[in-house]
Parts: sequence; C-alpha cells; structure tokens
Amino acid sequence: MKFPHARPSARVAIAFAAIYLLWGGTFLAIRVAVLQLPPFFAGGVRFLVAGGALYVFMRLRGEPSPTARAWRDIAATALCLFVATYVALFWAEQYVPSGVASVIEATLPLTAMVLEVFLFRQEPFRWRMGAALLLGYLGVAWLLISNHDTYPAFPCLVILASGTAWSLGAVMTRSMRRSRSLPLTAGAQMLLGGIALLALSQATGELQMPLHFTWRAGLALLYLIVAGSLLGFTAYVWLLARMPVTRVASHAYVNPVVALGLAYSVAGETLTPGMLVASGLVIGSVILILALPEPRKQAGAATVNPLRTEEIPHGCQSVAR
Repeated sequence: MKFPHARPSARVAIAFAAIYLLWGGTFLAIRVAVLQLPPFFAGGVRFLVAGGALYVFMRLRGEPSPTARAWRDIAATALCLFVATYVALFWAEQYVPSGVASVIEATLPLTAMVLEVFLFRQEPFRWRMGAALLLGYLGVAWLLISNHDTYPAFPCLVILASGTAWSLGAVMTRSMRRSRSLPLTAGAQMLLGGIALLALSQATGELQMPLHFTWRAGLALLYLIVAGSLLGFTAYVWLLARMPVTRVASHAYVNPVVALGLAYSVAGETLTPGMLVASGLVIGSVILILALPEPRKQAGAATVNPLRTEEIPHGCQSVAR
C-alpha cells in the first residue's frame, strides 16, 4: 500500500484508520445488503469480485499461480473461511443487529485460541488465557440473556458457530502449501469461496426469485468489495510488514467499537445496557489474549502462535472483515 505524498508516520496512521474504520463498517454494510438481497447471493458476489480482482492483480504483478496441491489446500480452507463462515454470518444478520453481530464476531481470537490449545495442541494452557476465554464467553452469554426479548438467540449462536468455522480454517491455513504471496492466496480463497456461495444461492433457489437490487444494496456491496476486502486487506498487509503483529491485531477490539457506533448513529439500532456490558467483557477478553507474552522458543523449534504470525490466521482472517 503506497501513500506517495504522506510521511511514514502519516502512512501508518492512514493504514490503521483503514483497518479500524473500514472493517468496523463491514457489519453494517452486511446488514444493509442482506435486508434487501438474498444472503448467499450477496456474499457470493462480494467474494467473487473481490477475490477475482485481488488474484488477477497479483498474477499481473508476476506472482506464480498456485500448484495443483496448493489449489486443493486453498479450496479446503476456503470452505471454512468463506463458505461456512459467511453462509452463517450473512444469514444471521437478517435477524440480528449489526452491532450485536460485531460483538459476537469479536470472539474470533478466543475460538482460535481454544482450537490451538485443546484441539491442535499448538499452545500450552495458561491461567491468563483461561481467564480471557472465560471473560469473553461470559460476555456472549450475557448478550444473549440480557437481550432475549430484543432479537432471537439462535442467529446469535449461528454467528458464534461461524467464528469457530473461521478459526478452524485459519489454523488449517498454517499447514497448507501455498503461494509465497499472502494476497494471492487470500484472493484465491475468496474467489473459490465466492463461487461456492453463488452455487449455494442457486441450489437454494435464491436466484430463482426476483432480485430487488436497490441503490442501498448496491452501495453496501460496493463497500464490502472495495473498502472491506481490497483496501482494508491491502492496508493490513502493508502494516504487517512494518509493525509488530500484536499491534496490528488491535483491530480485533477496535472494530466492534466502530461497528456499535455506526449501528447507533447511522442505522438507528438500539444500544441496551446489556449490549454495552457484553461488549466490554468481550473486548477486554480479546485485549488479554492479544497481550499474552510470547512463549519462549525451544532450541530448534519455532513459536507456533497463529495470532502472532504474519504468515497465517490474522493475515488471512482479516481479508473478509
């Protein structure tokens, strides 16, 4: 990401503003899109266009195409990262306010940590980690209990499950064979995910119904494609090359704050005391997770924490925010 007329410090500020504000706005954009367009169709168009554009751009810059083995791995992770995750999120945001969805989605680092520790055994369990996990999931539980009359609980649980699918795909990405270029790999994942979502849209009969493509829905999709997937991700990769990963990962607890503010000020969504308390618990738990000290490396061994590695989860996770 180049800012030819800006000083280095200004470039960093612009890039952070991009991942804080642009990604924070994606939840509201999804909400606007799925209230007027079929959810699987909206998700498919977003990722087909964004992924195709990113993939073609990187190929034109000289990046080699992934091998046949790499394409198989990319397809497998795309099923988790962009199909299972966004089938759930786009469907659920028909029934759940965007601010609520952003708070639940903020638990992504928590679900990734659970998979790392208990399923893949990539990280040792530590008391501070356990406290963070407990705090975060208490926040989600409080969100469901305190606002059960405002919106249904089932779509909220679907969003929580979508975060598990996303985290699983992100952890799987660690071991897959892929291109040296993270943008190329992410573009390929989005491209395949978009094709699968459009196929699902066709299979479920969405495309057989007349589409009411209003200007609001069009602007929402354009925002998701350009601001959410292309500009935001470019800024993220640019920052990863210049800043500590934990500092860049601060978007994980800033995005929900931005999303809640937009939901209240732009969309007129109600912010209840229960939502604010739950948001504080979830965001506090994410801060604890991201602030965990690096484990000491053993001789001949490398640290394997995908939350602190440019190579995998947050690099690919953040494409879609």
